[in-house]
Amino acid sequence: MKNKFYITTPIYYPSGDAHIGHAYCTTLCDILARYKRLRGFETYFLTGTDEHGQKIKEHASKANKTPQEYVDEIVSKFKKLWELMEISNDDFIRTTEPRHIKVVQEMFSKMYKKEDIYLGSYKGWYCTECEAFWTDIQAGPNHLCPDCNRPVHEETEESYFFKCSKYVNNILKLYNDNPKFCFPESRMHEMVNTFIKPGLQDLSVSRTSNDWGVPILENKKHTAYVWLDALTNYISALGYGSKDDGLYKKFWEDPNTEIIHVIGADISRFHCIYWPMFLMSAGLRLPDRVFVHGLLRIKDEKMSKSKGNVVSPFPLVERYGVDAVRYYLSREVTFGRDGEFTPEQFVERLNVDLANQLGNLLNRTVSMIIKYFDGVVPAFKSNVTKFDKEVEDLISATIKEYEINFDDLKITEAITTAMNLVNRANKYIDETTPWVLSKEGKQEELASVMSHLANCLYVSAILLSPVLVHQSKGILDQLGVPEELRNYKSISKLGVIGNIKVNKGDQLFPRLEVNKEIEYVKSLMQSK
Repeated sequence: MKNKFYITTPIYYPSGDAHIGHAYCTTLCDILARYKRLRGFETYFLTGTDEHGQKIKEHASKANKTPQEYVDEIVSKFKKLWELMEISNDDFIRTTEPRHIKVVQEMFSKMYKKEDIYLGSYKGWYCTECEAFWTDIQAGPNHLCPDCNRPVHEETEESYFFKCSKYVNNILKLYNDNPKFCFPESRMHEMVNTFIKPGLQDLSVSRTSNDWGVPILENKKHTAYVWLDALTNYISALGYGSKDDGLYKKFWEDPNTEIIHVIGADISRFHCIYWPMFLMSAGLRLPDRVFVHGLLRIKDEKMSKSKGNVVSPFPLVERYGVDAVRYYLSREVTFGRDGEFTPEQFVERLNVDLANQLGNLLNRTVSMIIKYFDGVVPAFKSNVTKFDKEVEDLISATIKEYEINFDDLKITEAITTAMNLVNRANKYIDETTPWVLSKEGKQEELASVMSHLANCLYVSAILLSPVLVHQSKGILDQLGVPEELRNYKSISKLGVIGNIKVNKGDQLFPRLEVNKEIEYVKSLMQSK
């Protein structure tokens, strides 16, 4: 297994305020980064913003601002959202930074000198919103963008082109040799059947009609087309081509680093086809995986600023706490599939999982330990009651399954695995009936039950810590777990928690009033 981990979000386009759709992707990447750090992997986590292009220039003009002033204001809001969601990114790359511009120019020059880029002219249907050219067939008789369904307009202009045809067979071999390179598998089939098999055209990589971009050194009336510009962020942020390239050598060149790009479906072809082609042309290593997450929808539509159907995370976090919002985003929608945000699901998920299952288990366990054992967790003994062995086996199996799922980027499944242990512990209470054991004077069995419950909570708190950045600590505080045991390595030893004093605290996840909270969340949802 590789011992280093480099994970990136897409760099977001700051054409409007960040919303919960942006928070979804970045939070899931943050959970992966926190998991890897928890396991002891040297980890680097990158996010940022893609700030060039005609659309930005038009938005800035409408706001009576320069493009730089416009993006500076929007980017500050993205950063505030990441602070709110407690995103643990190591860097935030902006494509307007000199360190990035230099690398884009260097990449273009490198590919140009290799004769993988040539000067020509482009005639096609252009979508300003998506910053993409389309053929007659793709635009259709109604001349609509295949991605966003907005009207496109015909443009002809001089452009530099990248020779995609030269690398098509390399891409097909990449997919064949690495079936999880573009994942889920359906996305890889989409790349082949929708884009490659019909005949992949050479890609326009420059514009002359837009001056808000990276100037091409070989011909300064051209600026780099958004995707050559944007994709390069993954190496420019690491210092590629600079004297200070230690991060690049550690997290890109080193074969012991696992490189994961997490992106949305609408930009999958650029990451799964063109980005590896650019890297092949430049003689650089490829990422290990491009993981395409699903869309977070409202009313069966993609959440979109332009459609006005977005939800802001700020009031959600203010009212319910960051852990609750992080948990909902990672648990409700299976990572890699489309999902829908609804007030009903949001409130139900918090009540059922966090309040009823996890919060109630902690409250009952700590209360019983105080009542029956003066607040001291009994020493662990194996296989005392007839239910103990099953619980002990599940603890070990949970840790193993959790690792397998997380290492395969199955975040939702990993969290579900941890919560299944919580649910089993609740069932264990009903099976063993501690109140009956106490009444009958069966102290050994009662002690075993309390110890097993405390250890289930301890393991669950550690496993859920990449998601619950505050309340996992709250669980460990109430259990009285010493600092030296608050790590991943310690949970591998069964029954490590014992002879420690619990600390009764407030309910970590109070139960919500369903109707009241559903109405509140509904009030936050903007309509079209």
